[in-house]
Amino acid sequence: MDRTATGRESKPAINEVEKGAIRRFAEAIGETNPIYFEETAARAAGYRSIVAPPTFPTTLRAGSDLREGLMLSPGKHLLQAEQNFEYARPIVAGDKLTVRSKVAGIEQRATPSGPTDVVIIEDEGRDDSGELVYRSRQLWVVRMAP
Repeated sequence: MDRTATGRESKPAINEVEKGAIRRFAEAIGETNPIYFEETAARAAGYRSIVAPPTFPTTLRAGSDLREGLMLSPGKHLLQAEQNFEYARPIVAGDKLTVRSKVAGIEQRATPSGPTDVVIIEDEGRDDSGELVYRSRQLWVVRMAP
């Protein structure tokens, strides 16, 4: 694990949010709210188009160059232990989001199974005008295989 990676940022990843992707995701997670499926329901609720469910950013391309460079060498195990989201506004079909990832922190902790690295990754999604749409924060636990 490269402990000097704190503060490192990824290249931007452009994501075009499509109606079909939102519908498939909403169906996969068991959503039934029509704003996730029907344009008319979303517009009647005051949205520009169908709305993405709150955890939809997990499907967006974000910082793969950063993650690949940071993580798994042979013999390491990775567990995503936590993730949370903050929204400036809902994500809707037709959005074009630029997502960047950043290593917010890395620390090593002693555990009963041996040394464990804890990595915090933050993603930011911005729209075409550069306005913040969402932020996500992930906590990863990385340890050597037994």
